[in-house]
Amino acid sequence: MDVIQMTRELGKAIQQDERYIAYSLAKQVNDEDKDLQEDIAKFESLRIDMREAMSGENPDFDKINAIDKETKTLYNKIMSNPNMIAFSKAQTALEELVTNISQIISLCANGENPETCEAPKGCSGNCSACGGCG
Repeated sequence: MDVIQMTRELGKAIQQDERYIAYSLAKQVNDEDKDLQEDIAKFESLRIDMREAMSGENPDFDKINAIDKETKTLYNKIMSNPNMIAFSKAQTALEELVTNISQIISLCANGENPETCEAPKGCSGNCSACGGCG
């Protein structure tokens, strides 16, 4: 089996992992939450309104402040939605898994022993060696 095929097998294993399954289910619940989707669409619309309000030669600061206030209120509403909370938690767990896998692959590509190398725990502060914060 070549490396690409083994990578595809790893992809299948990831999709069978409980973290991926939890993420997938939480995403589906979010997608089906009509109120949440309406809030997200409104949030994106407010972001566009904000860019437009700030791009003119004579910005209307009262309008900008009003949009900013509404955007922050809506963001807090979205992020406090129980479905979004569950989704964010599941997304973080999946990202940690993928980051861990990526770090192990990088270590192996740099000559570390595949049987014993461990991905670093926590943040080392050296962003050049990591892509984990996103």
